[in-house]
Amino acid sequence: MDSNREKEFTDLIQQSRGIIFKVIRLYVNHPEDEQDLYQEILFQAWKSFPRFEGRSKFSTWLYRIGLNTVLTFKRRPALVESQNDLSRLQVAVGTPPDESEALYIAIKSLPEIDRVIITLHLDGYGNEEIADITGLSKNNTAVKLHRIRETLTTKVKNLCA
Repeated sequence: MDSNREKEFTDLIQQSRGIIFKVIRLYVNHPEDEQDLYQEILFQAWKSFPRFEGRSKFSTWLYRIGLNTVLTFKRRPALVESQNDLSRLQVAVGTPPDESEALYIAIKSLPEIDRVIITLHLDGYGNEEIADITGLSKNNTAVKLHRIRETLTTKVKNLCA
């Protein structure tokens, strides 16, 4: 790959690296795994970059690569991880989380596809872009998003009570 393309990739990653961290934080609870996944997502993005045609935003494309990489990583049989680490921590400390931490805990407790949908929504993606990333229809995305919001409202209220 020529140096202009490398610079373009580096610049785009710098602008969108928060996406990588967000995806990792939602699916992984161990710092060692977070670093491994960050490197793996960068590697997969670099490997796929020559095929990036710009038909979607770079951030959308990177989100898809990040999610696919994380979900593949999570399916490895050797990885045993609790989705409720933060909830158990909150119970052990004995104090209810603030609303933002409660929302994070609630999102982490959702099924994988619901986590993807709500995270993309909270990042400002529209239903059409979410549908494109997830492979769902636009209507199905809207229905799922409505249900996810209701579920999260209930979970956050319960966590903060």
